[in-house]
Amino acid sequence: MCDTCGCNVTPGNEHLVAAGGHLAHTSSGNESVEVLKGLLDANDHQAQHNREHFDKHKTLAINLMSSPGAGKTSLLEATIEALGSDLSIAVVEGDLETENDAVRIREKGVPAIQISTGSACHLDAHMVHSALHELDLDGVDIVFIENVGNLVCPASFDLGQHCNVALLSTPEGHDKPAKYPVMFRAAELVLITKSDLLEVLGDFDPATAESYLRQIANPAPQLVLSARSGTGMDAWLEWVRDAAASHR
Repeated sequence: MCDTCGCNVTPGNEHLVAAGGHLAHTSSGNESVEVLKGLLDANDHQAQHNREHFDKHKTLAINLMSSPGAGKTSLLEATIEALGSDLSIAVVEGDLETENDAVRIREKGVPAIQISTGSACHLDAHMVHSALHELDLDGVDIVFIENVGNLVCPASFDLGQHCNVALLSTPEGHDKPAKYPVMFRAAELVLITKSDLLEVLGDFDPATAESYLRQIANPAPQLVLSARSGTGMDAWLEWVRDAAASHR
């Protein structure tokens, strides 16, 4: 977890703990817990500003969270192809290194801002704030924030988003909501991705995954889909349309 591994300090907020930053010194001078608490408080403050910025432009912000390789970028590509003529979409991409995913999104004709987090295993509100300086939100209906692939830390950081969508791919196993409850409890929608592999793998049961979701007291809908084959995509696209319309 970030409170112990130290990745609370990211490229977006490191100025707060650097020399001269207002969190550079604690009251005792040596209590790391106080610094980490201060960073989280500062993150929440920045997240609220981000949310106000989105709201000012009537832009819906959706935070996509999952493990690496669950299919977030593929889902975005298919979503852009399906909705790009009806809704104006922009993307904020988070990865430790490379612009690989942002390049894929830009090839679909959509603006994508890449955030390279370095050693940090999640995005935070300060990094998203920096990305928003590079995005013109006038007329943008939806900003998808593709968080760093990680089933733990991203769920602990408010980015200023309006809703969280958690992806669970069939190769990962249907017990992940039980093993990683913080992320799946924070989700307003859970997507079972790569459903085209269900018959091949044979050991992933969407109903069992949903039962684990209910056991952690999350009533969020669960959709089963494949961005590759298109199966189940209609329900996801309808959810996105409805969310954008409700936000406007």
